[in-house]
Amino acid sequence: MTDCIFCRIAAGEIPANIVYQDEDVLAFRDLNPQAPVHVLIIPRRHIATLNDVAPEDVQLLGRLLLAAKMVAEQEGLAEAGYRTVINCNADGGQTVFHVHVHLLGGRSMNWPPG
Repeated sequence: MTDCIFCRIAAGEIPANIVYQDEDVLAFRDLNPQAPVHVLIIPRRHIATLNDVAPEDVQLLGRLLLAAKMVAEQEGLAEAGYRTVINCNADGGQTVFHVHVHLLGGRSMNWPPG
């Protein structure tokens, strides 16, 4: 999708601070971090929201979560802990309509989140 900023990042058209990538997944640092470590993990294939996920996307979603685990380990967050978040649609806090996992860590997380 030419108008999707995350698709453009995945295509290499927009630079990003990439911390992990493979053939299906890309992880990069958030430009507006909400924690000392804030990484976004996206599928390279465009899926607008979690509501748009289909049964054939099960493996891809698993890859996103596995990438989040690997990045957490790489960033030194695994032992102390971290938070993963997937927002869906505007009321859920989604601002970029390309499914993505927020990986947040490096500080104690509060509950409820807001």
